[in-house]
Amino acid sequence: MSKLVCTSPVDGTIYAERPLADDGAVAAAIARARAAQADWRDTPVAERARLCAAMTDAMAAMADDIVPELAWQMGRPVRYGAGELAGFEERARHMIAIAEEALAPVTPAPVDGFRRYVTREPLGLVLVVAPWNYPFLTAVNSVIPALLAGNAVLLKHAAQTPLVAERFQAAADRAALPLGLFQHLFLDHTGTARLVAGGAVDQVNFTGSVASGRAMEIAAGGTFAGLGLELGGKDPAYVRADANLDHAIENLADGAFFNSGQSCCGIERIYVDRRLFDDFVAGVAEIARGHVLNSPLDPATTLGPMVRPAAAQAVRDQIAAATAAGARALVDRASFARDDGAGAYLAPQVLIDIDHDMAVMREESFGPVVGVMPVSGDDQAVGLMNDSRYGLTAAIWTADMEAAAALGARLETGTVFMNRCDYLDPALAWTGVKETGRGATLSRIGFETLTRPKSFHLRQL
Repeated sequence: MSKLVCTSPVDGTIYAERPLADDGAVAAAIARARAAQADWRDTPVAERARLCAAMTDAMAAMADDIVPELAWQMGRPVRYGAGELAGFEERARHMIAIAEEALAPVTPAPVDGFRRYVTREPLGLVLVVAPWNYPFLTAVNSVIPALLAGNAVLLKHAAQTPLVAERFQAAADRAALPLGLFQHLFLDHTGTARLVAGGAVDQVNFTGSVASGRAMEIAAGGTFAGLGLELGGKDPAYVRADANLDHAIENLADGAFFNSGQSCCGIERIYVDRRLFDDFVAGVAEIARGHVLNSPLDPATTLGPMVRPAAAQAVRDQIAAATAAGARALVDRASFARDDGAGAYLAPQVLIDIDHDMAVMREESFGPVVGVMPVSGDDQAVGLMNDSRYGLTAAIWTADMEAAAALGARLETGTVFMNRCDYLDPALAWTGVKETGRGATLSRIGFETLTRPKSFHLRQL
């Protein structure tokens, strides 16, 4: 029997193995889901919300066990592990709170002799394909809203985080969700593509790479299933001359290096007004040098390993190519004993004397490296921020909110931040442009991608 294998980035040992679901198991899961959804779709939203709240409570109760599991599976330091569970709760509870209003019928202006309204009908069966880097946060964006909207859910989680899928299942079971309404499946890429291509699911919400997103589109071709895709990113930040410099340094360093830079909305390139440039890069480099790179199981660790040695090597290659082309690295890797130049442990890095001909400023790094360029002002900054095939978030540091809003209107991105970054507000739509993806999750807009409108035009004779 084929197996899914999770190799821990902590020490390179096998942490978990699970058998892959065969075609028979997948077909049985689909049948159970369809049967459960037939009743669930007629369950009042308030009752759906009650059960989803119980599922959220059950997940929160497992936090102490989840935190070390996360460290072993994907390398995040235990000192930060609880933060993801807090974010899980924030997103789930917000969507639960707005569900009844967001899913209520839409009623246009009255017309004598007619009753007119639009209901939000569940799609049926939603497949959520979630990544390893924020395995609870990325999954909850779709799982809880899909259930609230009256759908059944199949969760296919990344091979690196199989225990997260099991935690979702345990939470659903402890909450006493109807049998079959929520299920997880262990699948490889081929099995996932076969499931999507089979036409058995009505919506696929996928988070992953651009290449995998294209493969998902090909698999779904001709099935008429909806696709929500959150793909790659190269999120920029701009520090204007009027910015609070200390705040910008602290927050952007965190946005660049937290989770070893493995964040879809992490900061990967920064543009700084020339008048602040020297002080800014000195401050960010100082923070980078102060990180403790070590085992994520050590409470003193602030930077754990990347997910696998190959991922760390890809970032090393970007840094090497940039420095060979004239970039200057401000952090001495040799001062980090755990970075041996070959494994998953990678020291943080700040690069200057760079340009957009370098891959480190154009291609997704997904690691603890950030390039910083000086700019002459707003127009140059906007041009450089838009010079990307990606567009998830963009952050502006300034004291002028009106200027931030005006600049944000010119940016090709899904979310504009002012004086913060690397954050997701569940009251706002989470979406991207260009090769970062399509569709939206969270907020009341997120419910629209998980339902279909049904219009009623009733005439009284």
